[in-house]
Amino acid sequence: MPLVITLWVLNLIVSTMDQSLLLLPARLQPEVLFGRRIPGLGVILTLLIIFCTGLLVRNFIGEALVRWWEVLLSRIPIVRSIYSSVKQVSDTVLSPNGQAFRKALLVQYPRRGVWTIAFQTGAPAEEIRESVQREMVSVYVPTTPNPTSGFFLMIPRDEAVELRMSVDEALKYVVSMGVVAPIARPGAPAPGNSPRA
Repeated sequence: MPLVITLWVLNLIVSTMDQSLLLLPARLQPEVLFGRRIPGLGVILTLLIIFCTGLLVRNFIGEALVRWWEVLLSRIPIVRSIYSSVKQVSDTVLSPNGQAFRKALLVQYPRRGVWTIAFQTGAPAEEIRESVQREMVSVYVPTTPNPTSGFFLMIPRDEAVELRMSVDEALKYVVSMGVVAPIARPGAPAPGNSPRA
């Protein structure tokens, strides 16, 4: 079963990437040049486009083009709000120096006595901390088996237990619905000074 699913996913990826060949002019299509369809040629073309785009963006001219593109998008009314929000979230989450999704936590949700895995996303705004008069932590509780949807919660810091497992291990645990348990690390101290987040 795993082999069949793996082959199916690979075939789906290759056939999807082969659609990039439609970007080529009709006279440069593989069917015209070689007289037959060549599976996987789209993968090579896609990787080549990604590589060239990366080279372009990394130099001075590319950076100027990216800045110009962002200025252009910031002037379009509806697009501006969507693009800036998505960019801010992606820059925060995907940044190697960011703190989003850096810790796996154990929290009680949806009620006391029921525990689930959550990921620390930061600290609540100062106004929220002043309103509740407690030290709080912002967490994301993913749904299973699709972790792209979930719940954003702000909970007291002393009610979140920091786990020794890595974020990747915790994510696999959530996606597999608890089937793929992380490897136990006996005696390994939890990150930080205490077992609490």
